Amino acid sequence: MKIQPYIIHHLVKGADLNHHGTLYAGRGAEWVVEAGFVAASSLTSTQSTVCLNIHGMVFTRPVKKGSLLRYESKVVYAGRTSLVSYVKVNLGHTNEFVVDGFLTFIHVDENGQPCPHGLVIEATTPEEIELQQRARAFVKK
Repeated sequence: MKIQPYIIHHLVKGADLNHHGTLYAGRGAEWVVEAGFVAASSLTSTQSTVCLNIHGMVFTRPVKKGSLLRYESKVVYAGRTSLVSYVKVNLGHTNEFVVDGFLTFIHVDENGQPCPHGLVIEATTPEEIELQQRARAFVKK
């Protein structure tokens, strides 16, 4: 299966701000997980997808109230039961980079136990190949 990007947007509102008047990192992280979940669950189902690990995020700039954030997510690697999503966040109006990160999701059965999903992810571009190689490091063999 080829890598498929998914795009979601979030408007930063007053309730999303920290005590400095910029985007609260916890809210930004929540939206990164949501974006990664959209990509992973679109390949299986929302009922069979759970987040196992957020592999790190470094915010590169403060995000102000009224900013529109663009979250691009894609599953870049599939293990036997795992799916690793890559999420990149840019400011919608300037396309400036804000944060990115990898997240591992697990495909589970109706009892919440890991089960094989049968997916194989094909990386074809140099960027996809590089992301897939980075993602492999997060999956236990």
